[in-house]
Amino acid sequence: MTAKDRIVSGVSWLIVLWIAKVFLFSLPYKFTGHPDTLHIFGTIGGWMQQAVGEALGSWFIAYGAYAVGSAELFISVLLLSPLVFCGLKQLNLVQRIPSRHLIHGFGGLLASCVMMGAVFFHLATPLGIEVIHEGQNDHGSLFYAAVSILILGLVMFVVNMPWRHIGK
Repeated sequence: MTAKDRIVSGVSWLIVLWIAKVFLFSLPYKFTGHPDTLHIFGTIGGWMQQAVGEALGSWFIAYGAYAVGSAELFISVLLLSPLVFCGLKQLNLVQRIPSRHLIHGFGGLLASCVMMGAVFFHLATPLGIEVIHEGQNDHGSLFYAAVSILILGLVMFVVNMPWRHIGK
């Protein structure tokens, strides 16, 4: 492994840890009907009812948190899966493992796509950059986390250049 490969790998793993932390720590909120989550998806869904259509907005209010949470769980498992594959190879349970470059590249792209939606909804709907609910202000922390994952996921996609590593 070259020095460049070690740097790319290290940077990728740092980004993976950040994305997985943000995504996985938000799951209890998304899957349990937490009041903050109900406010966020209700605000966006209400806007969607007016801007896009009643049915889609109503669906988003009822199921949006589960859909986004499921996507974030899938992406986190995908991004962390090279650790499992490496362990399986060390135990001689598999001979060939998928490319970390490919997994991290496409996982970063998927994370960016999900967060592109989050950034859009923060900017285009009444939700806003600072989420204010029941007198509490998040001071933009959700928005800035989404922006960081949007950018870092794209960085991870580019530095891993999955199209150059297919077949390696």
